[in-house]
Parts: sequence; structure tokens; C-alpha cells
Amino acid sequence: MKPLSLASALFGLLVTSAAASGSKSKVTLPAEFKPPQVFKNANLVHVVSLEKNYVKEQVNVLIENVSKQPQDEYYLPFTADQMSRVGGFEVKDRKDATAGPFVAERVEYDPNSDVQYFRIRLPAPLKAGGQQTLGISFYVLKAYSPLPASIKQEDQQFLVYEFSVYAPSAYPTLKQKTEVKAPSSSIPNYTKIAAKEGKGSPQKQGSKLTYGPFDEKPAGAASPASVRFEFTKSVLHIADLERDIEVSHWGGNVAFEERYTLIHRGANLSSPFNRVKWAQSQYFNPATTALKEMRFPLQPGSVDPYFTDAIGNVSTSRFRSSKREALLELKPRYPIFGGWKYPFTIGWNSNAANLLRKTASGGYVLKVPFMEGPKQAEGVEYEQINVRVLLPEGASNVKVYTGVPDSSIVESSVGLHKTYLDTIGRTAVTIKARNLVDEFRDRDLIISYETSLFDTLRKPFIVFTSMMTVFVAAWAVSKVEVGFAKK
Repeated sequence: MKPLSLASALFGLLVTSAAASGSKSKVTLPAEFKPPQVFKNANLVHVVSLEKNYVKEQVNVLIENVSKQPQDEYYLPFTADQMSRVGGFEVKDRKDATAGPFVAERVEYDPNSDVQYFRIRLPAPLKAGGQQTLGISFYVLKAYSPLPASIKQEDQQFLVYEFSVYAPSAYPTLKQKTEVKAPSSSIPNYTKIAAKEGKGSPQKQGSKLTYGPFDEKPAGAASPASVRFEFTKSVLHIADLERDIEVSHWGGNVAFEERYTLIHRGANLSSPFNRVKWAQSQYFNPATTALKEMRFPLQPGSVDPYFTDAIGNVSTSRFRSSKREALLELKPRYPIFGGWKYPFTIGWNSNAANLLRKTASGGYVLKVPFMEGPKQAEGVEYEQINVRVLLPEGASNVKVYTGVPDSSIVESSVGLHKTYLDTIGRTAVTIKARNLVDEFRDRDLIISYETSLFDTLRKPFIVFTSMMTVFVAAWAVSKVEVGFAKK
């Protein structure tokens, strides 16, 4: 953890949450809206990475204000289907690492339209004729289709990704190129473009395809293309993650529990699973698309881990913890192949002294990762994430800050959660996010709150009073004479 002075300084960055549940506000525009043509893309490089089981796209573009007035709103278009699967949208200044990330938000103007937009707000209006270099990055979930859709247990797996050779843009682009990076050089099929369009595109160098450079293209230009490549690992998709964090001042403990719904979105098995073949193959350990194990790096000092699935406790796990690291290694009850689903739960405890700091004003600052989850070489994508933090009873003046992109936060609220021996209920912070990937594992969730001495003593006082009441009642009952009096 950071020193106390830094923890106190975080108060200036905290964003106050609403006291009641509510959805994240959305930008609404008129149904006939079209981005004003006040920019042009002087030069654009579009990088599409297929190296993990989700797609990471980067658009590095030099924009120029072609209007006569300063402008500070830049729009990026997506289809409605793409918009539902895009997450982790961030924008920075490529030449100034300290400027950003910029404010980027989804805009809604017509739910029936096939074109939706992200609106990017520049930190300062760009003057007429001025130029600025933007680094736009985002992730696309559920991006691949296996081809063939079904394979044998020992066969290779090939995935297909469909995209546009021209980068999505609401403005004319003078010059651009697109680079596609595959996980290996095994790319048996990919779209080729005539020489007059892209000078014999693409150029293939190992695992990279380069389309372009292309000459000037109008706003909204698209050129459909697809790439079929070998992917020898699992295609892991977390449909739902429920992450509970419970803070106890009296116990000096922070308890974590995570409930996963994991789906393998790779190629299905064309025949029933053969356990004999699987056992034989483990002697020479060939590459397989099945998920055999998962690794969960936890906070240093984590203790008391557990791992259960729908049947019960799973003992095939290994855990090591020290002051410098903590790692939980799990093996599912069975190997998980394409199309299979595996719901499971993990949990652990951590010393509150490692995660909780008391400020000079008497309040508290909790700093934990927004998400942890498995760390796999092939990557992991998350469709729905629900984080719930249970603070002590009576916690007030709650403020929340998270490093996760605002465009992925769906809802943030503060309410009450009642559990055993509670009186008024514990303060609960709930944050719902959508379309994130494991590259956001290092983003923090910081919550500041205040508690009074009365709040601290409320529960032990209630417990003591309740026990004394029981004892007094028992004593009073014991003094009551039960029987028939003799005349």
C-alpha cells in the first residue's frame, strides 16, 4: 500500500457515488444526428491484434480541424452489433502521455440505427487548422467463429475474424494502413485485395498481415475482410462474474468471494469425449484447446483459499502465499472443451492492514483490485461483472474511484445489505461493468468512507444487550413457581 499521505491525497480523485441505485447516465442525441464534418484524418494506422481470445484494436490517428471554429468533440462509429461487444474504450494523446485518458462515452440517438458512436472529448478545443495525435484502444468480445465449428478431440482449432480493412471513421481519411497480428504464422486463409486498391495487399511477414497504405477514403468507408488462423489454446469467456468483498474492522479481515460462469467458445467436439484418449495424451502433453488448469495471482498475504463448483469442494488445487506474492492454481473437475460450461466459486481472506488505511481525519480508504480472476496466456474476457463491497455498519460519506474506463461502467450505487447480527444493515457499494478483459486486472477500486465510535460499538453493544436480556429472562423464568398449590 501507499503511504498515508498518498492515501489522503486520493480523496481529491474520488468520485462520489449516488446514495440510491441508478444506471449510469447516457448521452442522447437527435435521431437525425450525423457527426459534423469538422475533422479530417491526416494519417491513420489501424492495428488489429488476434493474439488472445479477444480482439484488441488500436487506432492511432493524426486529426486536423478543418473548420473555422475550435472543436473538441471527435466521433468514432461502430455498428450496433459491434457496440454491444466493444469494451475497455480508452483514448490518450500519443505525444503526451500525461494528457489523458480523455473522456469517452457512448452516445445514443436512435436504437434502431445500425450506426452508433463513441464521443471523444479533447482536453482542450483544437483550434482551426490545428492537429492532434490520438491513440484510441478498445477490445472486441465474442469476436471469433471457429471454422470448422466441430473438431475431433486431438485436432487443431482454427478461428475466423471478420473486420473492415478500412478503419472505422466518421471523417475522411487521407492516408491509412491496417496491420493484423495473428498468434502464429499459421494463417491458411485471408482476404486479398487487388493491386490497384492496396498495392497488392496484404503483405505477409510471419504472423503479421499489412493492408495498405491506402489513399484518401471518404467518411464511413468499409471493405469487408476476414482472417482464418490457428489458435491452439482455449477461448475462455466469463459470461458472469460476481465478486463480493467484505470488510471487517473487528476481525481485521477483508474476505473475498468470486462466482464465475465460464464458457469455452472454441470449436465443439465432433464426437463424445474419450477419457481414455485424454489420459493417454497426458503422457506426451500435446497442445490442446481444452482448459486443464487456471492460475489466480492474488494479493500478497492472502490466506484460507477455497475452490468449489456445482458438485462441491474441488481438492485439485495448490496454493502458496508469502509477503511478496500469492498464487492459487486450480484444476477443474474435468477438462473443458469448446461449447462446455463450468460454473465455479473461489474465495480467500486477506489481512485488512494490507488493504485498508486510516486517514488523518479519522476516515478509512480501502484499496483493492477491481477484478482479479485467472491469468492465462490465452487471455480471458468478461461479459458481465458485478462487484459488491460490504462496508461496516453505519459507514457514511462513501466515495468511489475506479481505474476501469467509464464507458464500461454500467451502474454504480450505494445501499444497504442486512446479514447476521446486523441492526441497520451494512453499507454496500455495488458497481456493475460490462465487456472487460484480463488486461484490466491491475486497475484499482478505491473506496473512502467514515465511521463514528457509536457505529463501531453498535454491534458488540447489541450483542451484549441481547445476551444479557436472554440471561435475565432465563433467571426470571426460573423464579416462577409452576405447580398446584395445596389447600
